[in-house]
Amino acid sequence: MATGKKLVIVESPTKMKSIQGYLGDGYEVLSSVGHIRDLADKKDIPAELKAAYGKYSIDVDNGFDAYYVVNARKTKTVAELKRALKNADEVLLATDEDREGEAIAWHLLETLKPKVPVKRMVFHEITKEAIRAAVDNTRELDLALVDAQETRRILDRLFGWDVSPVLWFKVQQGTSAGRVQSAATRLVVDRERERMSFVSASYWDLATTAIKGADDFAARLARVDGAPLARGTDFDDDGRLKKAVLVLDEARARALAAAVEAAGEASVSSIEAKPGTRSPKAPFTTSTLQQEAGRKLSMSAKHAMSVAQSLYEEGYITYMRTDSTALSTQAVQAARAQAVELYGDKAVPANPRTYRNNSKNAQEAHEAIRPSGEAFRTPSSVAGALSRDQLRLYDLIWKRTLASQMSDAKYETTTVTLVADAAGEKAEFTASGTVYTFKGFLEAYEESRDEKRGDADKAEDQSLPTLAVGDTLRLRDTEAKGHSTTPKPRYTEASLVKALEEKGIGRPSTFASIIDVILARGYVTKRGQALVPSWLAFSVVRLLEQHFSDLVDYDFTAALEDDLDAIARGEQKRSEWLNEFYFGSDQQVGLRNVVENLGEIDARELNSTRIAEGVTLRFGKYGPYLEVTDPANPDAKPRNVNIPEDLAPDELTPAKAQELIDAPIAGDRVLGENPANGKIIVVKDGRFGPYVQEENPVEPELVDEATGEVVEAPKKRGAKKDAAPKPRTASLFKSMNVETVDLETALRLLELPRVVGVDPESGAEITAQNGRYGPYLKRGTDSRTLQSEQQIFDITLDEALAVYAQPKYGARGASSALKEFEADPTSGKPIKLKDGRFGPYVTDGETNATIPRGEDAMEVTFERAVQLLADKRAKGPAPKRTAARRTTTTRKTPAKK
Repeated sequence: MATGKKLVIVESPTKMKSIQGYLGDGYEVLSSVGHIRDLADKKDIPAELKAAYGKYSIDVDNGFDAYYVVNARKTKTVAELKRALKNADEVLLATDEDREGEAIAWHLLETLKPKVPVKRMVFHEITKEAIRAAVDNTRELDLALVDAQETRRILDRLFGWDVSPVLWFKVQQGTSAGRVQSAATRLVVDRERERMSFVSASYWDLATTAIKGADDFAARLARVDGAPLARGTDFDDDGRLKKAVLVLDEARARALAAAVEAAGEASVSSIEAKPGTRSPKAPFTTSTLQQEAGRKLSMSAKHAMSVAQSLYEEGYITYMRTDSTALSTQAVQAARAQAVELYGDKAVPANPRTYRNNSKNAQEAHEAIRPSGEAFRTPSSVAGALSRDQLRLYDLIWKRTLASQMSDAKYETTTVTLVADAAGEKAEFTASGTVYTFKGFLEAYEESRDEKRGDADKAEDQSLPTLAVGDTLRLRDTEAKGHSTTPKPRYTEASLVKALEEKGIGRPSTFASIIDVILARGYVTKRGQALVPSWLAFSVVRLLEQHFSDLVDYDFTAALEDDLDAIARGEQKRSEWLNEFYFGSDQQVGLRNVVENLGEIDARELNSTRIAEGVTLRFGKYGPYLEVTDPANPDAKPRNVNIPEDLAPDELTPAKAQELIDAPIAGDRVLGENPANGKIIVVKDGRFGPYVQEENPVEPELVDEATGEVVEAPKKRGAKKDAAPKPRTASLFKSMNVETVDLETALRLLELPRVVGVDPESGAEITAQNGRYGPYLKRGTDSRTLQSEQQIFDITLDEALAVYAQPKYGARGASSALKEFEADPTSGKPIKLKDGRFGPYVTDGETNATIPRGEDAMEVTFERAVQLLADKRAKGPAPKRTAARRTTTTRKTPAKK
């Protein structure tokens, strides 16, 4: 029976609590905790529907109708929503106003099937004013946005499920292809290819210090007898000059330096002053926020979006997924007023600033990311309510928003030319200095850069003394400096996000997940902030380029995004577009035709990269290695050489490969004889790491005294040739290495598992051993984690019994907490941060919540820990494998208006 209440459904538990407080008793606000259903797995499709939906959960022959099921983890959530629906007389779907949020709302509508009126409630900030305005200004569900999101989901399923199996068979099991992740991986691989083919060029120049009175400044040699000196930008990637300039070698540079130092002075030949202005950057979009959070705060794209999401849901900023650079009139007024309050009347221009929006999809072109409300809260005023990372990101957003409405910065750059006599040659030095006459927006904020600043950029920051043409200045510390050109830097998360946006690959809301996927798949690893592709990525990209060229073509991938935008605007029909993409047309081959006509793929060639003559990098089942052959003896068996895990692809030069080939083989070092059986103990370095092995001693050779030839020992009549027993082996601990391990340690390793003793109560033997997840104790079927590998050797029976006396739960995590916090407000129990087998997590003893990938566990605050635990409770317990069949609902294609 309806109670007169309105049911508001959001997708986030945090957002639910905030909105409930603003709406009051007449409303019940519940959360779907994200998507409640998705495309079914093959096993969840009923037998009678397998003919149509069996391969993809998509009926490709009937308008690409999709078969969805409610996620098993969401059955409890759906049941709660249905119970609440019985007591409501109206439903407000209040999910985010973007494609994904619209799709979540549509899935809720399809699953709940409410018989009461349903309205779509949208807002871009969670403040009381915005929420009340959203309730008063509802709209209908936008089926065009739903179509765009469902097209994206179907497209990704078709792409991944058709292309990934090819990678499994030809590259490596567990690999995957994705419409956008593959293009992103190719970007990183292409940059590494550029670095690998780059030819460095060397050049020299001179640096000196010029002195006038008590002032001095740095100057660099620019010309010799009128000929301009070579700079790094004068060389191409092959190390060749792009224009006619003077290239100094070391000998010539040092001779010039000595001559200038001997002269000891130079005269000012010209002074040129140029005024300039700098304008502020637009307020943050999703993409630019991820970039700046990476540059200034060293946050991963995923972590930045997680923090931004929490700021939005707690009402501190506007919606964080947006392509728009526009600010509302309210926001412009707030920014200008606060800038004047903090920096004076001249801080803002006469008229408000507007920024051009390049987004083609007006439905997703919301307001830029900014502090919420009619008046912006300063970072200092909210510091007590925010976690460390929340405050850092809020401060960034606040500064950028203010700066975007502030006045231009004004400066003057002065360039002075000095002429010195270098033993008869005319050496011209230049120096530049920039002075800001009005800082403008720079009082609040300055955007960072991806590339490191060069010496020339840094020199412009210096101040020059007052000079006049004809002045004579003293020179000192004149020094010849050698330089080498360098390849383009590897992508960082920030610069990769920028590249993805510039090429139109994906959408800003997906950039964080794209990077997270290619890191999780092992296609890319991080070295500091740099993204380094693995050799696996090279093989994957090579296969896609050779056999699925359109699918990893940057322009083609960007065109798909434009088509999805057209569907979102209602200009393109979903089924027609999918039909052309999958089955092809006069202009397009079609994914199915490509997959069905692949032909033969030479896996060995695909996973090979020639390094030098007779040296080929192979990517095999267990990773990359060098295959070394003798060109003079092609029939000889190749030799395999391991590659260090931390060696980046561009570092595997022919010279480095030869160094690895010539290096003495690590391992195969004889440690001594096992006194118990006379066998030889050898330490080796294998593909899975270093280990020790017990081998039979080499039998002495029998020599015929008459001929001096080696002969075989006579065999006893009737004796059978027994199969050689497999030698005992044992892996070294992580703390050990092949160079230092000794015989005593090796013998102890070979004797594992070690019997610690017998449990006096159960009579069961307790052993200590090493396993896949580290050291542990075993008593029958009951195992407990040990703190260190050394305990395998050292732990006593009493200590082992003490471990077993503790609750089994305690053995799963770390032996002690990394951090301890106050009591959780829900459970009333203290929260601890621990490091478990599968990574760091927070727990209150009842609920465990994993720290998301990309977040620094040691930076987790009490507030963040509470939020993680609350989100985990809201999701409910993980389902058992024997759970009942999921509730299913077949998707019906939305009718077009």
